[in-house]
Amino acid sequence: MRTVAVVGTGLIGTSLALALVRRGLTVHLEDADPDAARTAASLGAGTTDPADGPVDLAVVAVPPALVGRVLADCQRRGLAHRYTDVASVKAGPRADVTALGCDTTHYIGSHPMAGRERTGPLAARADLFEGRPWVLTPTADTDTETLNAALEMVALCGAMPIVMDAGAHDRAVALVSHAPQLLSSLVAARLEHADETAVRLAGQGVRDVTRIAGSNPAMWVDILSANAGVVADILDELAADLGETVTALRALEAADEAGRRSGAAGIEAVLRRGNNGQARIPGKHGAPPTRYETVAVVLGDQPGELGRLFGEVGALGVNIEDVAIEHSTAQQVGFVQLSVAPSAVARLNTALREHGWSVRSV
Repeated sequence: MRTVAVVGTGLIGTSLALALVRRGLTVHLEDADPDAARTAASLGAGTTDPADGPVDLAVVAVPPALVGRVLADCQRRGLAHRYTDVASVKAGPRADVTALGCDTTHYIGSHPMAGRERTGPLAARADLFEGRPWVLTPTADTDTETLNAALEMVALCGAMPIVMDAGAHDRAVALVSHAPQLLSSLVAARLEHADETAVRLAGQGVRDVTRIAGSNPAMWVDILSANAGVVADILDELAADLGETVTALRALEAADEAGRRSGAAGIEAVLRRGNNGQARIPGKHGAPPTRYETVAVVLGDQPGELGRLFGEVGALGVNIEDVAIEHSTAQQVGFVQLSVAPSAVARLNTALREHGWSVRSV
């Protein structure tokens, strides 16, 4: 594959174009908003000049509701030999593609499982897809060459291909992406009119839960509109769980001991179910989750401190498996939580204290 057309230069389209240009491909950019295409081109994502003839692959990077119409237009113009899209929902666009009479032999749906809270070409990154799953949803008549072209695109972006049925994909992303987005927004909405003193107490827990609530509402309306029924089904189940949890919490306030025991048992059951679900999320490099221990270090908010800490940990021969930073709202310090192998905790605590670092108990 040498030439690609990217139709739609938002976050995903521009990131894809940047990744392919970095690998030496010629990328032609199109967008309904010419300014967006020119911005992407100025970032090094390709050229706005039209291709001399059909490119090897055209990538339709538009909202789910527009995929069918844009694909039909691209095929009518003979833009490419083969086509894919990168919409976050697959069943709806596939139905539109079929209804519009598009050529499905040379088309395959796809969805890179990557994104950011920011949108538009200026938020794009060439490494956005590296190490991320990238779902491919071939139709019954997608030919082998089209599948291979999509696999090559995924490989060039450093992602991991996963072949799925379109409906199964939509049910999966409703569970792991779309419903969590709404829940994050609902929790964050509780803060909108909260007392300022309460908001200033926000720690890492609420920051973790509400991080994706900063996402673009218009973009999510497009996504959720294309997968509304499946997401609603999941939220119905969550609503039932919430109802039972509220009942259990009310029972904890009961005057009789039996009521309080019943409430405690209900809350414990919810928390244990959460433990079990969280434990199923894949760990490092997709391996089964590994139990790491946390070493928390107080870090001054000044240039070079984080690099110095990482350097000293590395010099000790300790691998940092994960890292999180919690910022103090009252002082110019942060709390860096280093996830390391349990066998390294005691040695790391001692060495860091000897080097003058303030180490917190976790």
